[in-house]
Amino acid sequence: MPMQPVSSRSSSVTQPSTAHAAKVIAVTVAAAVGGFLFGFDSSVINGAVDSIQDNFALSSFVTGFAVAIALLGCAVGAWFAGRLADSWGRKRVMLLGSALFVISSIGSGLAFSVPDLMLWRVLGGLGIGIASVIAPTYISEIAPARYRGALASLQQLAITLGIFAALLSDAVLQNAAGGASNELWWNLEAWRWMFLVGVAPAILYGVLAMTIPESPRYLVGKDMDEEAAAVLANVTGELRPDERVREIRLTLRRESKASFGDIRGPVFGLQPLVWVGITMAVFQQFVGINAIFYYSTTLWKSVGFTENQSFTTSVITAVINVLMTFVAILFVDKIGRRPLLMTGSIGMFVSLLLAAIAFSQAVGSGEDVELPAPWGALALVGANAFVIFFAATWGPIMWVMLGEMFPNRMRAVALGISTAANWIANFTVTLAFPPLTSAVGLWFLYGLFAFFALLSFFFVKAKIPETKGMELEEMQS
Repeated sequence: MPMQPVSSRSSSVTQPSTAHAAKVIAVTVAAAVGGFLFGFDSSVINGAVDSIQDNFALSSFVTGFAVAIALLGCAVGAWFAGRLADSWGRKRVMLLGSALFVISSIGSGLAFSVPDLMLWRVLGGLGIGIASVIAPTYISEIAPARYRGALASLQQLAITLGIFAALLSDAVLQNAAGGASNELWWNLEAWRWMFLVGVAPAILYGVLAMTIPESPRYLVGKDMDEEAAAVLANVTGELRPDERVREIRLTLRRESKASFGDIRGPVFGLQPLVWVGITMAVFQQFVGINAIFYYSTTLWKSVGFTENQSFTTSVITAVINVLMTFVAILFVDKIGRRPLLMTGSIGMFVSLLLAAIAFSQAVGSGEDVELPAPWGALALVGANAFVIFFAATWGPIMWVMLGEMFPNRMRAVALGISTAANWIANFTVTLAFPPLTSAVGLWFLYGLFAFFALLSFFFVKAKIPETKGMELEEMQS
């Protein structure tokens, strides 16, 4: 039996002081470091793609597979992360993700063959997949309803900062060596150091994971009510923590232990709301955002930019990505989720269409391709306008929605399968981008991305519920 909404409760019972607000922000930031690693590890290969292709003499398809294979690990990690979190606890799973990041960074940097590199990338993908599920789950469970949208958006801000750090470090290392394929330190090429620098934030993530409190909902599920009440009182500022513990326990008792059976339903074997989450996760990738963040250096070189110009352009795009995420943080709890998503869909459609038209004007062939004036400038405007709209809307809001839109009985499993779908869609785009660029051209691909952006508008309008200001215990129907 669904619980009745108790939205008035959130304003009267949870009144965090300045100190409590600082504590909530602190633990959210610590958890969101997983998002930083998510962004860093998934994007760091951007600056290494061409060097890997040249070093190992790879075809465009194998190059795409070497980049994309990490995303299969992401899908697997996302699929199992929710179950592991319910069994081990959120903190222990964060530590597992940290260890996988460390191993992957060292292994990728010292790889001696393509299969070797792929193995370490898959392990890194497992860590990314874990982080992509655990961070929004933990943040949504620790944050008071009135701040949850903004705090959950910090996960996406951390991802964008990770992307920026990866692309900036790529550019710095490439510039220091005079080229990504040139040796830098200890007889290792610059592209190898691009992976190795990821060890530092991975270790930091593990250290921070040990300092934050466990999720109150996990503690209640393990019959650790006193510990859960202490977290609610000391961290979130809950005025009647015992009452909130009883409320959480009530929802847990009414629900079976999380399993795949909880998401089974009449629509192709799944509950309709689960399909909404899966579709939203797929749309976020099918608009082509990671065609920019995984291949932007290669992309700009392919239309006549120099290596230095391509690296610099990629860093500028990453800065835009970071800055616009603050827009989502400022407005997600004021405007709401649906209006931001629909605005983003229209903005992405227009900007991607502009980029597609610009790329269609490329002249030359092979390595002698360029975009004549004014099309080069318009391609930059279109690509960066797309990043602006994505970063302010679909980038963070999808993760906010997936962390809060599902009822407790299915949250862990539904979030896992939706996130896995996101990674599979990411894998599809990442794998297909290099060969399709050669086969049909950038203009066709960006036109296709624009089409999916337009479809996403109608999907949000018809299917996405508004969850602004609701406690997780209210989302039972």
